[in-house]
Amino acid sequence: MYAIQGTGNGHVSRAREIIPYLKTYGEVDVVLSGTDSEVDIGHPIKFRLHGLGFKFGKKGGVDILKTIRHAKIFQFIRDIKNLPVHDYDMVIHDIEPVTSWACWFKNKPFLELSHQASFYSPNTPVAPGIHYGKYLMKFYVPKKHYVGFHFKAYDHFITTPVIRSEIRKQKPVEGDFYLVYLPAYSNAFLADILGRFDEKWIVFSKTIDNSVTAENIEFHAVSAEGFSEKLLHCKGLLTGAGFESPAEAIFLGKKLMCIPMHNQYEQKCNAQALEEMGIPIAHKNSEIIPKIEKWLESEHVLQINFPDNLEQTIAQIMTTYGHIQED
Repeated sequence: MYAIQGTGNGHVSRAREIIPYLKTYGEVDVVLSGTDSEVDIGHPIKFRLHGLGFKFGKKGGVDILKTIRHAKIFQFIRDIKNLPVHDYDMVIHDIEPVTSWACWFKNKPFLELSHQASFYSPNTPVAPGIHYGKYLMKFYVPKKHYVGFHFKAYDHFITTPVIRSEIRKQKPVEGDFYLVYLPAYSNAFLADILGRFDEKWIVFSKTIDNSVTAENIEFHAVSAEGFSEKLLHCKGLLTGAGFESPAEAIFLGKKLMCIPMHNQYEQKCNAQALEEMGIPIAHKNSEIIPKIEKWLESEHVLQINFPDNLEQTIAQIMTTYGHIQED
């Protein structure tokens, strides 16, 4: 069983690369929870669950009230009870709460394979200050066995990012536009900000179905293929402080600037790591305009050729964790 968190597109994009390697070791049944991913996983889904995730706001943060209203706690408990984790020889999850808690309560060994697992190391950069999200992450899923992904291998159980095949195999070129993916901001907010700059912007939006052009800004519906094509040809990427998109921009040698979501601990930690690597970060809405202006003027580009080591990572996981029976 391979369970994936469907809040956002990054987990699903990584799963598309991981599943073929898992299938070389046996049959794979997929669990997908959450309702906010537009990316096709490219594999039949055995169990589709409501899950437990956050909802985007319109001014750069998590909409806490909307998140609470969207949560279905009794459904969450029923799914934990009913998920047949004991039918499987091995259970792997990517920060997916139903599967991990089902295994925990039913005494079934399981492995977390996720970006968030990298934060279990004291060596991994974390956001300064006190954040409720730190404690939420601590109890979001139970943990015992884990392997993490991050921009650097900060610890022995952390490896570097999974770069999608369609990105790794292509040669980037520099076009005449900047690419934007900031789903926690409304299109109106982005139009007001980006319209101040004499550049062409292509924005991928979760709230439209058809392409719209407003002066120097094009808005497109989110799609994995469309985003990959634009990323290969853009001058730079302006995005949140997620994991997969910044990693791919760095791999391609694209100019990168990140705006971490407010009230989202993982993105704040990612922003800390990226800032230590020299990537410009706008931590507050009041910083966005001056930071973009400085970023556009800068010629600084960070490029890292992240190795293609996913096959070895999965092989090591199977060797180390494939026959765990005690928990």
